[in-house]
Amino acid sequence: MHKSLDRSPVHELDATSLKQKLELQQVTLIDVRESGEYSSERISGSISMPLSTFDPEQIAQISIKPIVLCCQSGMRSSKATQQLLEYGFESVGQLQGGLSSWKSAGFKTESDQNAPISLFRQIQIVAGSLVALGTLLGAFVSPYYLILSGFVGCGLVFAGVTNTCAMGMLLAKLPYNRAK
Repeated sequence: MHKSLDRSPVHELDATSLKQKLELQQVTLIDVRESGEYSSERISGSISMPLSTFDPEQIAQISIKPIVLCCQSGMRSSKATQQLLEYGFESVGQLQGGLSSWKSAGFKTESDQNAPISLFRQIQIVAGSLVALGTLLGAFVSPYYLILSGFVGCGLVFAGVTNTCAMGMLLAKLPYNRAK
């Protein structure tokens, strides 16, 4: 279906290798982070296809070059890689360590000036506000409100253990976090 990067179905590229392939226009880079994240910071030349609406059929139509996927850390691109392999792609590349490794290597990114704050910061603000509210209401109104703080804490632990965040998925659906 698509040209192979090597003989294995999943090929991990470090940031330096990806940069070289992008400069030589040898690959198509697909960023699977949500639209708000992509707007706030991305690798130049990447194409946004959020995991929440990811469709392997669209990718099959946009490029005959080998596909390389990236996200923030590598977790979402792994999920998208599996979808592409199940769809029938023979080989899929993935940026090892995601955008974080790209920046750690000292490579530049681009951004939109009017992009919303990052989804991660939005989660921190909402979770922190709910914990503070639950604690204050628990101290001054009824101790039952402390359940709110405990619930948010458990949600954060679950998100860390499973690398899935229900709050993040909900925030990503807000209009200002979606592409216009």
